[in-house]
Amino acid sequence: MSVLGEDIYRTYLLYDGGRTRKLFSCLRAPGVHAVTVYRFGQSIAKLPLVIRLVFEPVYFLSNALIKVFWGIELPRAAQIGGGLYIGHFGGITISPQARIGRYCTISPNITIGLSGTGDRQGVPCIGDNVFIAPGARIFGKIRIGDNVKIGANAVVYKDLPDKAIVVLDPGFKIISYDGNQPIE
Repeated sequence: MSVLGEDIYRTYLLYDGGRTRKLFSCLRAPGVHAVTVYRFGQSIAKLPLVIRLVFEPVYFLSNALIKVFWGIELPRAAQIGGGLYIGHFGGITISPQARIGRYCTISPNITIGLSGTGDRQGVPCIGDNVFIAPGARIFGKIRIGDNVKIGANAVVYKDLPDKAIVVLDPGFKIISYDGNQPIE
């Protein structure tokens, strides 16, 4: 099975219903659209220049439409293994230098990006079977292990070992009991 086939099949398996309903759901899923354009962009980048000249405008237009309509920035320079699942659209930004393993799940409003300076500058290298929940931010020259779950709104800037589960501390801290005083 092709890498794109793995992506679509994983999405297909996650939908409920019969074959027709699952197929229709896949055809209208923003994540499938984004991954299809991403894989198309990667495949044409390997073609001879003459053929690329024909297909590059199609890729650039399709990629721009994915960004505008679905809010998914998935550059073809990123290295992503098969079985990628993007469950919902909106606010997804992935660095072109990112490396993501197989069977990764990406939720809305996440960033996988560049951070740091000098030797510490870089982007994450994410292992296989990683779940990234909504609102998560992952950045810097770090390694995320295999079978990791990153919780909603978590900010990850250090290495995570295999099988780690990371969450944002859901608590809050009271810093004053003065209240909202009127301005005199």
